[in-house]
Amino acid sequence: MSETDFTLLPDLAVRTLGGAVVWANDESFAEKENLVRATESVYAPATFGHRGQVYDGWETRRRRGAGGDAPAKSDCDTAIVRLGVPGIIHGIVVDTAWFKGNYPPEASVEAVAVQGYPSTAELAARTDWTTIVERSEVLGDARNPFPVESSRRWTHVRLRIFPDGGVARLRVHGIATPDPLLLDSGPFDLAALEHGGLVQDCSNRFYSHPQQLLMPGPARSMGEGWETARRRDRDSNDWVLVRLAGAGVLTLAEIDTSYFLYNSPGAAALTGITADGSEVELLPRTVLQPDTRHRFAIESATPVTAVRLDAFPDGGLARLRLIGNLTADARDRLRAQYFADGQEERR
Repeated sequence: MSETDFTLLPDLAVRTLGGAVVWANDESFAEKENLVRATESVYAPATFGHRGQVYDGWETRRRRGAGGDAPAKSDCDTAIVRLGVPGIIHGIVVDTAWFKGNYPPEASVEAVAVQGYPSTAELAARTDWTTIVERSEVLGDARNPFPVESSRRWTHVRLRIFPDGGVARLRVHGIATPDPLLLDSGPFDLAALEHGGLVQDCSNRFYSHPQQLLMPGPARSMGEGWETARRRDRDSNDWVLVRLAGAGVLTLAEIDTSYFLYNSPGAAALTGITADGSEVELLPRTVLQPDTRHRFAIESATPVTAVRLDAFPDGGLARLRLIGNLTADARDRLRAQYFADGQEERR
């Protein structure tokens, strides 16, 4: 997967997916929590606080050696991020936006897979951190992309910056792989990012990213959904293709147009894709209302692995929920993949 391709995958560390910066050795100038904010970093010149210019990012003090005001125990500063949902990481972006004279010249990233909810002390004491991004050059005021070649499932990442400085955002792009035992308690949203759902493709992403359709919780504004450009052709429509967490039988669909008052689609349809590539009608073309959560019962008993939503002719959607149950084979496959990574030994 190329540097450009992996950024189309969801950010597993973003705050709106449940990610959090659980520890940093220093945050003298700017708070560590800014690393996983969903919005792009912003900057307002000459906004000085007691600690200096206010930055929308994580910034550490200047390191000093012997005789300085802050003797260093190591040659770098460190932050630990808990992913919002565990997953296979395909790429990292170390974004140093607005940090021009105070960015770190180098950075590296490590990862670890931990069961349960460890404390920061337990995380810091672990010795099985694996390097997924070698110590590499970082440019200032730039998005620095690093592809990751790993098929393992991770729960936390550790960012190291050499020797100090500021990073605006840390983006951890990948595919969610939750514990399959958590998916056995009954019907659930097979399209949700946190359950392993993924937008595979779409017709248009002019205004916003289609992965936002599958985020947890309700959208809080039009900017948290998926909106396409205005179509001027009469013979086609916009669409989005969602790969489900696994093959399953759907029982309920929710198409949410909340906050889209004058630019929601006029109608929508849902088509299921089976494992052999055939198509199954799940919801015929149906009129939608603006700023509304629409819920539709699905009567098809055919297992599907993906769903295409067709929006007629264009417009914006806040969320797409596809509730159902995995097939027995899909559950077995997810469990086999999970335990093949050594998770069984750590349970």
